[in-house]
Amino acid sequence: MKIRELTPENYAKASALLQQAFPGSTYEVQLVENFHKNGKAVHEWVCIHTNRIIAYIAFSNAYNGSGVCGLHLAPLAVKPEFQNQGIGAELLRFALRQGAIKENTIFVLGDPGFYKKFGFELCSMPVCPFDKKNAHFLSIRNNTSSQFTVGYESEFNIGTQGAHGRGGPRSLRKKSQGRK
Repeated sequence: MKIRELTPENYAKASALLQQAFPGSTYEVQLVENFHKNGKAVHEWVCIHTNRIIAYIAFSNAYNGSGVCGLHLAPLAVKPEFQNQGIGAELLRFALRQGAIKENTIFVLGDPGFYKKFGFELCSMPVCPFDKKNAHFLSIRNNTSSQFTVGYESEFNIGTQGAHGRGGPRSLRKKSQGRK
């Protein structure tokens, strides 16, 4: 297994993986394709096994008003037949060691049981617009001392209405499909 930055020639393979990892949903595929189409600065890596992409992770800007205050981790996906083998965990560990990631506050809306293993803690500040009680909103390296609602890139607005930086997932899945 090799971990590499996602390159444009592998965009279609990453989209196919996201469709498999999140069956019945087009949200994650649309989100990543919109990042690429709109030229957004996204940090992306993939795991490659026998010339196939088997896992994917992305980080996009998080906002306090119009200023960048960190990064959002989303999505993290593993091809179904490779889940529960530690591949998603290894990809996340790798990403957290990369320069652009390890120097930033990272936010994630996900399964606390999974993300706490990597040093993430439940977030009391800022508030996530998609998890008002922050029950599934976690962060790492977060020294926020003021209350605000964290913003997302407009690409998260898929199927929703809202201003730039206020979009987000349709809803938090009860089961963390595709996430490892």
